[in-house]
Amino acid sequence: MPHPSLRQALAADEFILAPGVFDMISAKVADGMGFKALYATGFGVTASHLGLPDAGIATYTDMVSRMGTIARGCTTPVIADADTGYGGLLNVRHAVRGYEDAGVTAIQIEDQEVPKKCGHTPGRKVIPAEEMALKIRVAVEARRSEDFLIIARTDSRTSLGLEEAIRRGKIFAEAGADVIFIESPESEAEMAEVGRQIKKPLFANMVEGGCTPIVPADRLHAMGYRIAIYPAVGFLTVAAALTKAYGQLKADGHSNNMGVNDAYSFARMCELMGFPDVWAFDKKWAEEAGNLPKAAE
Repeated sequence: MPHPSLRQALAADEFILAPGVFDMISAKVADGMGFKALYATGFGVTASHLGLPDAGIATYTDMVSRMGTIARGCTTPVIADADTGYGGLLNVRHAVRGYEDAGVTAIQIEDQEVPKKCGHTPGRKVIPAEEMALKIRVAVEARRSEDFLIIARTDSRTSLGLEEAIRRGKIFAEAGADVIFIESPESEAEMAEVGRQIKKPLFANMVEGGCTPIVPADRLHAMGYRIAIYPAVGFLTVAAALTKAYGQLKADGHSNNMGVNDAYSFARMCELMGFPDVWAFDKKWAEEAGNLPKAAE
């Protein structure tokens, strides 16, 4: 079931800061840190699962399976990238129901043409606003719980300009979206203008090295944003750490020079992955098995 806490936080005008997670190690680490939500990133999940670019290659089946694994493995509500809804109106209905059944709490659907592209890369094209509005109406009707949030994203800013992106945001709000996501504004002034014109909770995509400036949470909140995701911070950091660790291993021929601050201990990783429960189970049932009568020889 979707977590009611996200809808409650929006109703209470709270700010939701969500780190990007892309596999179960990143999800488990973030899940224990007290965030109000986690963002299951399409870029990161596609990269970690398939080793491919976020360019419409991953299918609904690929993504709902991975998103469900993340959602079921965490106690924190998960906001999940669902690309374009994976096709037409019937596909959108199927995607919404599938993601909700998988345990996700909020789904992000965008107005790009199929195949879609990552929001901070060039060459994105969008469908007519009215066609996207129908997708949103279908998504709202398809959900079983009001606690399952529909986030409507437009990628029109880059190719059609800010005015058109704001116009679409207003249309999507009227169609019933719970949260509006104007992708890739190019300055803090543009972000503020979005906040002045759209009177719905807003969604900010903070990508290190992307098209949009990284704005602190307090300023985002003051502009009307209620959710900020940092989708790339996890996989960018992990890739850098692995490059360093693997490079040192190759250079030295061993891992003895890895500093204690550079990596988890093996014991800590075992704890993160739930091994203490396995060991307790094994101990309990080994004792029970030891009390069974011996088989006759």
